[in-house]
Amino acid sequence: MEKLIDLHTHSTASDGSMTPAELVSYAKSRGLSAIALTDHDTVDGIEEALDWGERVGLEVVAGVEISIDTEPEIHILGYFFERPWNTLKAALDELVRSREERNPKIIKKLNELGLSLTMAEVLDRAKGKIVGRAHIAQVLVDKGYAEDISQAFDRYLSAGRPAYVKREKLTLSEGIKLIEASGGIPVLAHPVLLGMKEERLDDLLNDLKKMGLKGIEAYYAENTPGDTEMFLGLSKRHNLAVTGGSDFHGDFKNTVDIGSGRGSLKVPYALLEILKALAK
Repeated sequence: MEKLIDLHTHSTASDGSMTPAELVSYAKSRGLSAIALTDHDTVDGIEEALDWGERVGLEVVAGVEISIDTEPEIHILGYFFERPWNTLKAALDELVRSREERNPKIIKKLNELGLSLTMAEVLDRAKGKIVGRAHIAQVLVDKGYAEDISQAFDRYLSAGRPAYVKREKLTLSEGIKLIEASGGIPVLAHPVLLGMKEERLDDLLNDLKKMGLKGIEAYYAENTPGDTEMFLGLSKRHNLAVTGGSDFHGDFKNTVDIGSGRGSLKVPYALLEILKALAK
């Protein structure tokens, strides 16, 4: 039986609905051989995930997903950090602080649109987790302002929508160098979401390679077979490692399951072995 993995998952340490331990247990129950925890701009859930992985017998990879200040927004995944993750954590904590300052501004904009919700309600819904737009979206759904989280983002919270507030992010070079300085491997996340044609993406990868990029997420839940084929071709052209994942958020993105994405995703364990060799 083929060993399958998922190198792109999120927990309550950022904007997932499962704790790191719950996420690891769920991945184990789904028959996966390994997962990477790649929370947005934080490594706070990694120790719990690694410890729980040892308990239940699931291989867990330390990871992160860093938001980059570009248009469209680019995300860089990082894998295999040196313990302790002090350098990485200090830089990421500044990004979390920016997110915390952003949330009340979003609430204010929603109030100005005539929507009745408070920061206290959002904090209560987050139950002590790092608060992000997903938790604000949950309150919007709870109060009937949107049918689901996806609609809440489409109507109010996504870039270009009336309650969107930009937050502090790293540049591409800063993000890649931060991952490298922490002993990690930088990988371009979900290139399909950039909406770029092959020629433009080819140019982007040329630039990113010069900055230190080592991989591309060629397997992803939102890819068509043609998308995956194109990204695999680009990985060979630029000599980049290949990764893959579902971008699992639990209940916050309930049409995407861990490991299988929307049903057809299969990420082979062999990709993780290549990453390990690259890390050495």
